[in-house]
Amino acid sequence: MPPLSSRLPVFPWDRLEPYKKTAAAHPDGIVDLSVGTPVDPVPDVIKEALVAAGDSPGYPTVWGTTELRDAIVGWSERRLGARGLAHTHVLPVVGSKELVAWLPIQLGIGAGDKVAFPRLAYPTYEVGARLAGAEPVVYDEPREVDPEGLRLLWLNSPSNPTGRVLPKEELKATVAWAREHGVLVFSDECYLELGWEAEPVSVLHPDVCGGGHEGIVAVHSLSKRSNLAGYRAAFLVGDEGILAELLRVRKHGGMMVPAPVQAATVAALGDDAHVAEQRERYAARRSALRTALEANGFRIEHSEASLYLWATRDEPCWETVEELSRRGVLVAPGDFYGPAGERFVRVAFTATDERVGEAVRRLTA
Repeated sequence: MPPLSSRLPVFPWDRLEPYKKTAAAHPDGIVDLSVGTPVDPVPDVIKEALVAAGDSPGYPTVWGTTELRDAIVGWSERRLGARGLAHTHVLPVVGSKELVAWLPIQLGIGAGDKVAFPRLAYPTYEVGARLAGAEPVVYDEPREVDPEGLRLLWLNSPSNPTGRVLPKEELKATVAWAREHGVLVFSDECYLELGWEAEPVSVLHPDVCGGGHEGIVAVHSLSKRSNLAGYRAAFLVGDEGILAELLRVRKHGGMMVPAPVQAATVAALGDDAHVAEQRERYAARRSALRTALEANGFRIEHSEASLYLWATRDEPCWETVEELSRRGVLVAPGDFYGPAGERFVRVAFTATDERVGEAVRRLTA
């Protein structure tokens, strides 16, 4: 029997290691703008909640505490504009990547089924389909996908890697199409609070879904907006029938968010001040890097939201990666996100102010 890993592509970040070594050899050190991992401090209000819940000797529940479910419902209504939510419409998960990778299996999707996602996309959508033995299908426009055998349709707005924001009317039309054809929609909205030149809208907004949650689930994460990548704190909001099924499966799998992380999530969702403060940091870094990249001959496409600049000099992406690595700047090649990205690089603005400043100096020298 072939190993499960044989279904999967080479882990993309392993291919970047030689260029990382080159960048690290720069006399003034590496500026890593590739992965997009948060580097700023975890807000005090969140750390205090985590510490206060540190004495948690018992098992947490998969569904989370009442306080956590209250917090998710309240935030979703306040921030997403969702209406009519109850505890049955929410489910905490152990980071959004875990959810994306294992969702098709947990939904019972398998051989003969299809999972669709954007042509330029977070690689884990395809990984999830392949782990389940389903057929991965890429699309340029979701409503052009053949609905025959299509079990799961991924939306991603704001997009990783491009930062593209889907207009409200496009989301509305896609939700209506999916409902008409009995296709389940999962909308990855992890960058929704990081809009710069556009205001991202959730599929749960009444103008998109008509006030009902049938057939749609939104995925949210605290990794970016609250600097909690290390906490693995994320959650789902939407169709209560789908979430009930996932809850039943995840109970058997022991997929429990640790109790202190649940308490930290409650604090994070209840405080908007730290989100605004973090946005200001990212806005300044984004502006500085965009100006420097454009001065260096790059063209920026989309990038109206998220934590990345989708940049090109109209050359193969690995040539760009190599040239920048010699300057000590590491970026992600666009083909990590599909062949359509082969002439782009993704530049994260999640490095510290000092490192972003150093990247700007090297790009404009």
